[in-house]
Amino acid sequence: MGDLISDGKTRVAWAASLANINAPTVAELNAAADYTKRITPDGLKIEPSTADVDNSSLASKFDTKTVGRVGFEPEVTFKRGDNPTDDAPFTTLKYGVSGFLVVRRGVDYTTAWTISQKVEVYPITCGEPSNTSPAPNEVSKFVSPMKVTDQPATSATVA
Repeated sequence: MGDLISDGKTRVAWAASLANINAPTVAELNAAADYTKRITPDGLKIEPSTADVDNSSLASKFDTKTVGRVGFEPEVTFKRGDNPTDDAPFTTLKYGVSGFLVVRRGVDYTTAWTISQKVEVYPITCGEPSNTSPAPNEVSKFVSPMKVTDQPATSATVA
């Protein structure tokens, strides 16, 4: 049994608009900004949280819970660029900017968007970008905190 290695097998795009987040089209994804090469190797953080709902009763002798609301608090760490093209994430993802963060996992980065691929689509409004502290032997970076504004499509299919 083999393990799926994630190196080079993630693609991240920023789309200003999508007609259907459950079925983004190849044309929409090709038109989106590909920010994958600007994200640090550990910079894509999209971790779900699930709230607890207490479902015990007055008759209970044990505290029980069931699953409640799911939430996401994405943040992406980008490398700053020394020219307008390479610094596009910093100049684009400003406070209050809305769009869609699209993530494809487990497929070589160089593989073109293709019908039937599985992707995650998050409707996003960006928070205030934060420059990271300078450090020796590191590139300049910034963190874009993102707010999920509607239910995401975490198992969308490219149309």
